[in-house]
Amino acid sequence: MENFTEFWKLVTDVWQGGFGGIDVGRLLIAASIFIGFLLIRRLFTRLILSRLKSWASKTNTSIDDEAIKALENPIRFIPITLGIFFSAQYLQLIGVFAEIADSIVKSLIAFSIFWAFLQLLQPLSRFATKIEEHLTHELVEWLVKAVRIAIILVGTATVLQIWGIQVGPIVAGAGLFGVAVALGAQDLFKNLIAGLLIIGEKRFRKGHSIRVEGVVEGTVESIGFRSTVVRKFDKTPVMVPNTKLADTAVINLSARTHRRIYWNIGLEYGTSVIQLQNIRDEIESYIIKTKDFVSPDEIETFIRIDSFNASSIDLMLYCFTHTTKWGEWLKIKEQLAYRVKEIVEGADARFAFPSQSLYIESFPSERPEVFVPPKK
Repeated sequence: MENFTEFWKLVTDVWQGGFGGIDVGRLLIAASIFIGFLLIRRLFTRLILSRLKSWASKTNTSIDDEAIKALENPIRFIPITLGIFFSAQYLQLIGVFAEIADSIVKSLIAFSIFWAFLQLLQPLSRFATKIEEHLTHELVEWLVKAVRIAIILVGTATVLQIWGIQVGPIVAGAGLFGVAVALGAQDLFKNLIAGLLIIGEKRFRKGHSIRVEGVVEGTVESIGFRSTVVRKFDKTPVMVPNTKLADTAVINLSARTHRRIYWNIGLEYGTSVIQLQNIRDEIESYIIKTKDFVSPDEIETFIRIDSFNASSIDLMLYCFTHTTKWGEWLKIKEQLAYRVKEIVEGADARFAFPSQSLYIESFPSERPEVFVPPKK
């Protein structure tokens, strides 16, 4: 019996000694308090969100609804912070343990606040339509990314200061380190500045089709800090450094309003003047009357006898289509080719041979395509 008493005394000492001078019973109660807050977290979140949603439903804008939806996870984190706070208060910690518990609670509060800011940033950026009236969509995206990085840095600095870590010396050291890095990362900063110039000058935007001779041709998917992602028409993504797009001539295919047809139609030297005049007039009449082509009053259109070539009399055909879509343009071009062949054959004339096919779509100063009559 005496041995049992000694054993029970040991159990009592362990129970009362617990951890850090706190008996096990208080630790269990503190743990129960924390678990209780975890259990009511869903109910707490539902109650708070229902109140907020009820308030938001009374407004005419949808931005508050998006903001409340974004805040759902930070709100769900509040009971965890409350559980740790009330558990620490119940334990009545002293000394270093009290300081650690206080720092943990403060850190969780700071984390919740800056997490909420990050979550709110995305729905707020979606409704930045007034800003996009003055700035491009891509520049707004850049600003959102910059604000996101700033929130993360400020949040991290806040937590570090809570734990007694001075941020000033770290920033000073990072500045010296940044100078050293900048010397070896000049290309990175060049691409960053080039990206800002691309967006500022509005050379192209996300979704535009562009062509950079010798570099890439495709659709712009994103304009990043260092490079621009262009997806080629065969769906291959290409990451192009921004400096290449800033220092090179970029053809924005999406910005054009018309698409050109520029042919050089070679006729035999045996073709008479009357035949040449009839061919020219009929082709011109077809282009003017067909709605697919832009009117000569709107944009210059030429169907003229242009030159006497080595083996042909060349008739220049220079016109524009309303459509800029490649597939539709090819169809219109095909119909025009059939009609030209019918007109030439109807005038009892012949196309000159040999001929060379050039498929060029460029400036008027460049050589036109040599027209090759289609086979019926």
